[in-house]
Amino acid sequence: MSDRAWHCVVENPLGRLTLVRDEAGLCGLYFPHHWYRPDPVTFGPCRDDGFDDVISQLDQYLVGARTGFELPLNVHGDPFQAAVWRLVTRIPYGVTTTYGALAAQIDGATAQQVGAAVGRNPLSVIVPCHRVVGQGGKLTGYAGGIARKRFLLELERDHRRAAGALSDLPGWTPHESPRRGVYRA
Repeated sequence: MSDRAWHCVVENPLGRLTLVRDEAGLCGLYFPHHWYRPDPVTFGPCRDDGFDDVISQLDQYLVGARTGFELPLNVHGDPFQAAVWRLVTRIPYGVTTTYGALAAQIDGATAQQVGAAVGRNPLSVIVPCHRVVGQGGKLTGYAGGIARKRFLLELERDHRRAAGALSDLPGWTPHESPRRGVYRA
């Protein structure tokens, strides 16, 4: 986190979320018992300014009116984590992929290394790591818990089904669907 970060806490169907940002953009979205949640002292003071777009876009996402996020992001991680997170942002709404499929997109990476990077994603939902599943579609670890991961996947599936869009991505691979975001290693 930046020395100039600030945060706010919001409640929505996902629970009590802590949003953290700095001047460059959103740098954290944390659940109450988030894996690898930084020490809250690094979140800076609690103030509401600068979060309206994030809150609005999250609300739109939760009701099916938005399938992606267009927000300035300032994600902090090492170069490998940043590469994995970029791939995760390209997974289409309502679609899942495996850790192994993502690893195949990065020279020399293993599914376990990708899993470790996905697990350290500081922007759950925004960088949609809930769309990454284990081999055979098994729901594996999620910073917000498996129940939230299932909720998000079912939410997206139901919204895609309602929109009649379940069969439009038969040959999708992780590098075909770009999404915006600023990543800083």
